[in-house]
Amino acid sequence: MNYEHAHQHLAATDPRLAALIARSLRYNIKPAVRIRPFHALAESIAYQQLSGKAAATIFGRVRALYPGRKWLEPEKILATSDDTFRAAGLSRSKISALTDLAAKTIDGTVPVGRALIRMSDDEIVTRLITVHGIGRWTVEMLLLFDLGRPDVWPVDDYGVRKGFAKTFGKRKLPTPKQLMKLGEKWRPYRSIAAWYFWRALDAPEKTNRFD
Repeated sequence: MNYEHAHQHLAATDPRLAALIARSLRYNIKPAVRIRPFHALAESIAYQQLSGKAAATIFGRVRALYPGRKWLEPEKILATSDDTFRAAGLSRSKISALTDLAAKTIDGTVPVGRALIRMSDDEIVTRLITVHGIGRWTVEMLLLFDLGRPDVWPVDDYGVRKGFAKTFGKRKLPTPKQLMKLGEKWRPYRSIAAWYFWRALDAPEKTNRFD
């Protein structure tokens, strides 16, 4: 992907977005050449609805259940008792999601890395949201951060919605439906736009910026 062209395209749509890009850490996500979907999605499940520090601690405990192994393996997960996972800190709903992910990886519903890289964004979403506990947002994060896809537009992400509002001086956050329409101007680089709206939240907010 031509990063410079992407930045020029986005900056040309509005001077406020251009200013945000100019002052932010540059987008630097590279397309994946190798990915382990099971491990990446298992980590995403562990991180759901938790702070980064708490989630990292719990996922670290889960990984420690399998010493000497760099990556989680579905067969090992299915051979582990729920009580063991509970002791590591996983909730019952996350244990259910993790075991369903393992089963669907073994039966081929969740593609292996080589196959996943060849699939379109929509094909990947359709396949992966069949796993219990994995919704569209989780798959979008995989597409954006693990696969480096350039045109992912996570309209349900609170940070993207808030960063958009902050960048353009909006008092109310856009709804996902509104943001979907607004994002059309940033095709085919909506991943990069999302990245910069997240970066917008790195800077301190002005007092009374939002209701």
